[in-house]
Amino acid sequence: MLLDRINGPQDLKALTVAQLAELAEEIRQFLIGKLSVTGGHLAPNLGVVELTLAMHYLFNSPDDKFIFDVGHQSYVHKIITGRKDQFDTLRKYKGLCGFVKRSESEHDVWEAGHSSTSLSAAMGMALGRDLRGGTNRVVAVIGDGALTGGMALEALNHIGHEKRNMMVILNDNEMSIAPNVGALHHYLGKIRTDRHYQKAKEELQTLLNKIPAIGGKLAKTAERFKDSLKYLLVSGILFEQFGLTYLGPVDGHDLHGLMEIMKQADSMPGPVLVHVLTVKGKGYKPAEADSHKWHGASPYKIESGQMVKAVGHQMYTKVFGDMLIQLASEDERIVAITPAMPGGSGLMEFAEKFPNRMIDVGIAEQHAATLSAAMAMEGLKPVYAVYSTFLQRAYDQVVHDICRQNLNVIFAIDRAGFVGPDGETHHGVYDIAFLRHVPNLVIMMPKDENELRRMMKTAILYDEGPIALRYPRINGLGVALDADPAPIPIGSWESLREGDAFEILALGPMIAVAEQAAELLKREGINAGVVNARFIKPLDERMLLSFAESGKRLLVLEEGTRQGGFGSSILEFYSINGIYDVPVKIIGVPDIFVEHGSIEQQREEVGLTADHVAAELRSMLPRRIKRVTGQT
Repeated sequence: MLLDRINGPQDLKALTVAQLAELAEEIRQFLIGKLSVTGGHLAPNLGVVELTLAMHYLFNSPDDKFIFDVGHQSYVHKIITGRKDQFDTLRKYKGLCGFVKRSESEHDVWEAGHSSTSLSAAMGMALGRDLRGGTNRVVAVIGDGALTGGMALEALNHIGHEKRNMMVILNDNEMSIAPNVGALHHYLGKIRTDRHYQKAKEELQTLLNKIPAIGGKLAKTAERFKDSLKYLLVSGILFEQFGLTYLGPVDGHDLHGLMEIMKQADSMPGPVLVHVLTVKGKGYKPAEADSHKWHGASPYKIESGQMVKAVGHQMYTKVFGDMLIQLASEDERIVAITPAMPGGSGLMEFAEKFPNRMIDVGIAEQHAATLSAAMAMEGLKPVYAVYSTFLQRAYDQVVHDICRQNLNVIFAIDRAGFVGPDGETHHGVYDIAFLRHVPNLVIMMPKDENELRRMMKTAILYDEGPIALRYPRINGLGVALDADPAPIPIGSWESLREGDAFEILALGPMIAVAEQAAELLKREGINAGVVNARFIKPLDERMLLSFAESGKRLLVLEEGTRQGGFGSSILEFYSINGIYDVPVKIIGVPDIFVEHGSIEQQREEVGLTADHVAAELRSMLPRRIKRVTGQT
């Protein structure tokens, strides 16, 4: 096999173009086989095999900088750059990362797990190169979905202004995770389907070259005529007006055509955009037929394409989507808003049932937040469904446009806590810290799927301002679901287990960990209480004051960052109220980025386990109790 001979990019250069085509098919089969076991981003990588081969064949990584937007399409790049033998560990604990990772290879020059960052990074690297007198190439690969992100358009504006030598490869597959939406998507679609585009552009350039350079009014008229012809015939005029030379579109699976146009781009001064048309999921029929489903796949059976999923109860995301349909059937003010994540946010069935009340804005989290604010002003009940990690991108809009104006927006924050194989770029462990200090905002988290439904009812009935509901990326507990969920009083906690000297204040999935720890201690004669601290903000001040009055020792357990998190709010409450004699210990995510692996492994790494919680509680025992129980 040719693939056995490839241990670095230099090995590609000994192959003919015909052999590269053979290698492309070998890589596809390699990916289909390996990911059937590990899972991962199959469809994006199958679509960029020839493109990645062409880049490494023509250019010289790592001297030439390849910047992959998001990075989930970098598996082919990893294979070529000497990591094919590590693919059995893909997305596993201490194994190969599913995104570009600088610590893995010198060929990985830029890390990202969020979209639309590559053009800004490329501009920075081009400026850095020029300021230090370098001559290397800078090549950014960005999808048409990521190009809808505001940051990408900001970067395009700057790139066109600076006129630095760099190449932007637009990987146009008509998809982000879900099918793309918006005017830019339709614009690219016109270029994609115009078979006569390239010929028209060539004929236009020939015609323009024949117009003589003349002076005065006639020259200005001629220039206006040239511009008019461009707008009439050149579909890529948008990028030309941004200041980039536009080349394409070209078939992204035709190695000859790809390399010819990339050579042409490389010979041109200034920034060049190469428009490459690819098929997401290319070479595997199930992935080609449903690239949305196969964007990020769990393990599967190669022959049938059937996903191999763990048996369990409904995921919180599914419970959310079903309950939102129920609520929207009763309240026509409810609208759902998502930034390009209708499937991941559990809104596909909602979209089918209420197509006019489902708004997918594309990869535009900031726009989605401000849009929600204005819709709330119009008397609607906007439900902004977003992953915790992506809500980070709309922080200013949350503060300035929603909370400052005290608008009744409902945040449905999915993937709160650890997310497993996607790792540190996707964990939802920061939202408590960056949301709880913002005025007017209520924040809550359920202990199980029925309480999730109750909190959704609470949020819909709440009309005093913004309210956030966060829930994890795991299966529920399988509890019975109330047909008509009752709302929960704002700021009320729930005592699940009575304790003597100790209370464990826990959130969401950590309640089960707290219960397990309490059971371990009960065998030793130590009774620890467990509290479902379901409202992160406002706190249940009545309960906190009662703990102080009764001399309780508190342990706060949260799958979120310790710095500025829920535990910090408990310390602040006692400090503000002049109560200094309540011992409080916090177990949460320390000041590190926790890498990919299973959620269980990630919790083990930071001490979010029953054994660790029990040990921490033992360390808080008064000396008298230690002697009685035999603890040391």
